[in-house]
Amino acid sequence: MQFIKRPLGIYQANCYVIIDEETKSCAVIDPGGDFAELKSMIEEETLQVKYIILTHGHGDHIGAVPELKQYTGAQVLIHQGDADMLRNSKKNHSVMIANEKIELNADQLLEDKEVLKIGNTELEVIHTPGHSQGSICIRCGAHIFSGDTLFACSIGRTDLEGGSFDAIIESIKDKLLVYPDETRVYPGHGPATTILTEKKRNPFLQ
Repeated sequence: MQFIKRPLGIYQANCYVIIDEETKSCAVIDPGGDFAELKSMIEEETLQVKYIILTHGHGDHIGAVPELKQYTGAQVLIHQGDADMLRNSKKNHSVMIANEKIELNADQLLEDKEVLKIGNTELEVIHTPGHSQGSICIRCGAHIFSGDTLFACSIGRTDLEGGSFDAIIESIKDKLLVYPDETRVYPGHGPATTILTEKKRNPFLQ
């Protein structure tokens, strides 16, 4: 497995393209905008996009989904807890965030512990409610793509619809900090971190 990181859209949400090196099949996590940049990268790397995986339904993480789906024919995946948000621009705030009304149905609704395959690479869904009801993280071996649940020495906001401070703390402690200390964490915004760093330095988790 290899991956490419691209901060996209007005809010520079981190988009991750996870690639199975043997087959060039890939999954795009949170294409938040700048479709032309994504398209160029996909063509340059000669990738076959199988899945568009959304860690949650907020507008800064879904901006390029309609164009990317149309271009690649890939399936759009989101946890069932955020399916209605994806369908409703008032709930996903896409007009406010990206000045574009984005409303679409997911092709597949994800569940906790579900395993997806791209080529020979396995991606495990970790349901981590708190930032939104349907927030998820994606684990691939010793790497966790944490969306807006866990940031480097911070956590996702919990003041939007479906958010809960108690739930996000519980999700992080019970579902993420249980992984080995050396596990790398790649958030939806900002730099990467590790489980050990968050155990020691994250002020919200002390």
